[in-house]
Amino acid sequence: MREKDFFIFDWKTIAPALGFTMLMWVVFYIERRFLVSFVDYGIRPEKTLGLRGVLMAPFIHGDISHLWSNTMPLIVLGIALGYFYRKQSMFVLIIGLILTGLLTWFIGRPSYHIGASGVLYMLVFFLFFKGIFTRHFRLISLSFLVAFFYGSLIWYVFPIERGISWEGHLSGAIVGLLLAVTTRNKLPSKKLLSWEQPHYRIEEDGFMQQFDENGNFFEIIRDEEE
Repeated sequence: MREKDFFIFDWKTIAPALGFTMLMWVVFYIERRFLVSFVDYGIRPEKTLGLRGVLMAPFIHGDISHLWSNTMPLIVLGIALGYFYRKQSMFVLIIGLILTGLLTWFIGRPSYHIGASGVLYMLVFFLFFKGIFTRHFRLISLSFLVAFFYGSLIWYVFPIERGISWEGHLSGAIVGLLLAVTTRNKLPSKKLLSWEQPHYRIEEDGFMQQFDENGNFFEIIRDEEE
């Protein structure tokens, strides 16, 4: 598979990320417009009914700052997922969301856990480790960018601040790493340089002709035409 067939930017690349974040804002608008609260639909550990939050909690936020802090990173990372891992993107997003929610329910404190932060952490850890594991130069570059912009998030997988679901963050991080290890994706074919081509002949390479049999460089002086 060539790189132009692997890295494609079109509506399928951006639709999942925009659709996900748009649904978050719609839920928030309904809460504020009709003065209702969906917090009870969040993940509630130790209660079977709390499992409904596995699918609902990522779209429920406590206030505008909570919602906004998740919106832009989810759009950026979601589009990156769709562009660099097109065939695996929907699987990673859906299965990652479900597994993150289940793990949060399993390890979380007995309170309601809401917000898309767990999914955000899942994307950060998936994109970082998947690029490292593939060892493809573009995907490794993406890993470095993710680490540069979102590396500080690592501190919030620990209980360092009250009112934050560090269990959701930790669950997302674990699931992202797990998906990076277990998912398989085809990589674009490596672009061969001139000397890597099967028809390459060293005796026809003008540059290589400037080295003797011991590897010493010498300049070939050509007679100037009158």
